[in-house]
Amino acid sequence: MPMTAPAIQNPAPPEVACLCERVQRHSVDGDGGRVVWRTLGQGRPLVLLHGGHGAWLHWMRNMPALAESRTVCVPDMPGYGDSDTPVDDSMERLLQGLGQSLDTLLGQGADFDLVGFSFGGLVASHLAVARGGVRRLALLGTAGHGGVRRPRAELHNWREAALRGDVPALAETMRHNLLAHMLHHPHSVDATALYLHTQACLRTRFHSKRLSRAGGLQSLLPRAADALLLAWGEHDGSAEPSPAAAHLSVCHPLPQTAVLPAAGHWVQYESPDAVNRLLRGWLDHQSPCERDVDHARN
Repeated sequence: MPMTAPAIQNPAPPEVACLCERVQRHSVDGDGGRVVWRTLGQGRPLVLLHGGHGAWLHWMRNMPALAESRTVCVPDMPGYGDSDTPVDDSMERLLQGLGQSLDTLLGQGADFDLVGFSFGGLVASHLAVARGGVRRLALLGTAGHGGVRRPRAELHNWREAALRGDVPALAETMRHNLLAHMLHHPHSVDATALYLHTQACLRTRFHSKRLSRAGGLQSLLPRAADALLLAWGEHDGSAEPSPAAAHLSVCHPLPQTAVLPAAGHWVQYESPDAVNRLLRGWLDHQSPCERDVDHARN
């Protein structure tokens, strides 16, 4: 069960409450339990997967912009947020819940585009290979690369403060951890970032670290999608962006890479306008090679 503390009862910041009112909530039952999705907009489906110690609101500053031309579909993955806890912390169980609920939400075998952040990037790559139907796959600060990490500082244990109900100590620990791993600029650690990160951590029941650190992404990318985008914040502590881009891009025939300046790991929160422009432009573009693939299919 998720951990509880007085901080979880705090009212959501206005921008969070506003988005929660705009989205449509879908509770989808399956063999692996209930998976809760939020959708916004109309158009070709675009699925966004959050990171470890995250939830659907990892994408709160991206959903409205992307929903101007897409049906944006964002789950709390199994073991996170409002979704049920899988029976074990395996990729197979995670994919079972995601795949079944996605088929219910979009229809069996429906095509869609897919974006994954951090641990969600590794999950997205597995999902694309296992399910098929993914035309364009974008990975932001993806886990599973097996390369060098460069954290700014050691993470502090927030659970003790949460169990004591010490809200100031919990907030200070979360602030430290956000700057150590997630965000680059101190001013990016605003009230909304603190709220989102705290709520997500308190409600995380899936242990992703073992899967994130195990690697294996390179073997998935050649089979995952027709086109691939790899992007990092310049100061991402989970990888060295330039070497990671060079290492992973050779695994796919149609790669594009990007390093976004002055941003950390949670790049879509810290630099939302840049990420939204990047994703919208890339999702709407079709290369000559992709047109040839479409022609061959038709």
